[in-house]
Amino acid sequence: MTLEELVQALDLRPLSPAAPGDAEITRGYASDLLSDVLAHAPAGGVLVTFQINLDVITVAGYAGLRAIIFSRGRMPEDGFLERAAGEGLSLFGSQADTFEIVGRLYELGLRGSPHSRSKRPVAGARSPVWSRAVAGARGLLT
Repeated sequence: MTLEELVQALDLRPLSPAAPGDAEITRGYASDLLSDVLAHAPAGGVLVTFQINLDVITVAGYAGLRAIIFSRGRMPEDGFLERAAGEGLSLFGSQADTFEIVGRLYELGLRGSPHSRSKRPVAGARSPVWSRAVAGARGLLT
């Protein structure tokens, strides 16, 4: 999906014209923790965040992202536009919350970081330990 198609589909408000509208976006990432973005955001992707400090631009540039979507109507300060242009980033605003934006991105075919799939079992998965814990809890409740 191109950046321009993304803007149209999500009804985003362009805040800067830094990246070309025909830039291909295939992955996305959502986080407000900048160290997490730096470690896991996919290069060439889009970041959805609530953070509006200048460090977001720096981290997104290091991570090789193409665009940032600020959720819940958050608007960056004036220094953002120049800094984003220097990093080759497009900035967009949305009134929607992060959860809704990410859900819509997924519906449009974008996926998360390829290294976001953990090999660890999901907490609460039906393992022998979990089954014993549930059985014990049931014994306490009866």
